[in-house]
Amino acid sequence: MLLAMGAIEPSKAGPGLADPRALLRRLFEAALAAADPAKAVPPNLPAPPKGRTLVVGAGKAAAAMAAAVEAHWPGPLTGLVVTRYGHGLPLKRIEVVEAGHPVPDAAGSRAAQQILELVRGLSADDLVLCLVSGGGSALLTLPAPEISLEDKRAVTRALLTSGATISEMNCLRKHLSAIKGGRLAAAAAPARVLSLAISDVPGDDPAVIASGPTVPDPSTFAEARAILVKYRIEPPAAVAAHLAVGRDETPKPGDPRLAGAEYRLIATPQRALEAAAAAARAAGLTPVILGDAIEGEAKDVALVHAGIARQAAAGRLVVGYRALDLPLVLLSGGETTVTVRGRGRGGRNAEFLLALAAALNGAPGIHAIACDTDGIDGTEDNAGAIIGPDSFTRASQAHVSLKAKLAENDAYGAFEALGDLVVTGPTRTNVNDFRAILITPEAMTHGAQH
Repeated sequence: MLLAMGAIEPSKAGPGLADPRALLRRLFEAALAAADPAKAVPPNLPAPPKGRTLVVGAGKAAAAMAAAVEAHWPGPLTGLVVTRYGHGLPLKRIEVVEAGHPVPDAAGSRAAQQILELVRGLSADDLVLCLVSGGGSALLTLPAPEISLEDKRAVTRALLTSGATISEMNCLRKHLSAIKGGRLAAAAAPARVLSLAISDVPGDDPAVIASGPTVPDPSTFAEARAILVKYRIEPPAAVAAHLAVGRDETPKPGDPRLAGAEYRLIATPQRALEAAAAAARAAGLTPVILGDAIEGEAKDVALVHAGIARQAAAGRLVVGYRALDLPLVLLSGGETTVTVRGRGRGGRNAEFLLALAAALNGAPGIHAIACDTDGIDGTEDNAGAIIGPDSFTRASQAHVSLKAKLAENDAYGAFEALGDLVVTGPTRTNVNDFRAILITPEAMTHGAQH
């Protein structure tokens, strides 16, 4: 297999291979450190304005980002940010509200209304510092006037189990909202708006991150309607009527109300993967970054990753016309999806790993971790899980069928039974999925047979 990638420096095996699981955890921790708001926010803060400084924002990293602003801002400031339950921090000058995610709730709706009211009536001398990160779409929920919160919740629940991509979900969310899709920045005009963003979306598109509350929105009501049709979602009557009328389109590129808006990406999935790659090299591994924007059904993505891992195990993974030596680690990010058909528990990262374990079928020398960098995989209490060559055997001994668990979308149940869940608690950042597949020299003999 030939990968069209830049040259990768060969590494010599280090002592980290003695404990592959601990090594994979260290790579995950390196990725998290690269997205730490305490490090990413301060270098991107602007000079204080002549007028007021108002801090607003939403996302799983919002409280940590706001804490970094408070710690480094030289002048007065006020504001409000909304984050997920359990992700808050006690701050002195910026109010932190915790709300529901991934299904929005009344607390998030009230916070969004407060934020919209805070930014109105500002002058050109004022600064709105908007802190956005993954999760902001659900947390910054303010339904359009014709739509109820329960309508929005119903559509969200349907989208979460439909297999829709994050871009598709957020296109629909923007067209059901009174604050997303550039509407927040439009309300703040003529004040200067500076957004500091931690990306959790494939491609780092500002219009998709937290549904782009401060950037122009190129998507349309027609596209939002098409998404419902594509995924056979029957919306509440008020939602269908709102989308059919298509009144009050989101601000588009060139809208003068957004002329004073600036956007800075301060942490991204690619930078997190590069940090993990550096940690891998330090441990004596050769890192291969497969991509930071991988999408698709978690089970299908797992099959592709299993094929690449077997190719590497056979000594046929080629970069720059040179076969890579073992040990190496395959790194990837992005956001997979799960079309839920069973009644089990588990998020997309655990589902990916369960499908990967089933595909590898106990292949020796291959270990893997997959976690959501926010510390919460789906709606569970785990960040993800970890597997090794013995996962299939241990599952059989515990009378757990990995394939049956996969068919039931019960990855959480499978890894809970094996004791292989990765639990970090809220990380207060979010640069999407993190996957690392470690292939050790032990895999070579088995890989050569495939």
